[in-house]
Amino acid sequence: MIYHIEPVSEKYLPALTDIMNHYILNTTVSFYKEPLRDEEMMDKLFFNQPYYQSFIIRDEQRLIGYCAVSQWKKQEAYRHSAEINIYLHKDFMGKGIGSIILAHAERFAKLHDIHTLIAGLCSENIPSKKLFEKNGYNLCAHFEKVGYKFDRELDVIYLQKFLR
Repeated sequence: MIYHIEPVSEKYLPALTDIMNHYILNTTVSFYKEPLRDEEMMDKLFFNQPYYQSFIIRDEQRLIGYCAVSQWKKQEAYRHSAEINIYLHKDFMGKGIGSIILAHAERFAKLHDIHTLIAGLCSENIPSKKLFEKNGYNLCAHFEKVGYKFDRELDVIYLQKFLR
């Protein structure tokens, strides 16, 4: 299978919002509780700084998902650290596609002088944890009972990778 990765554009916004809303409504992968509108999704995908970027991944027929390299914290001292997020359509999980788009995002980050990527996950999100660990990310934090969704308290973990 041939996959295409390109910067996100507004034409993909409805499909990307649908992908995200699946996770919001059905899982603890996202801590949003209500579905996002396209306008809200834009804030997660489009950034004012050239060293942050979102990418879509698709095959010849359909959009598969997205990856975002985004601001970790607002203070200037965090400029060389970024957050990494990956959301794939549920039908494409477990096929190695996450590793493909993650490698692309890491190359982008290195080219833009980002030294550290940080992934924040619900501790129940075992597929994402395995994806990041397989690609060289290490557990660096575990916060207990910081989220609440589906009438349950949830833990959040952070994984980190140094790019240089």
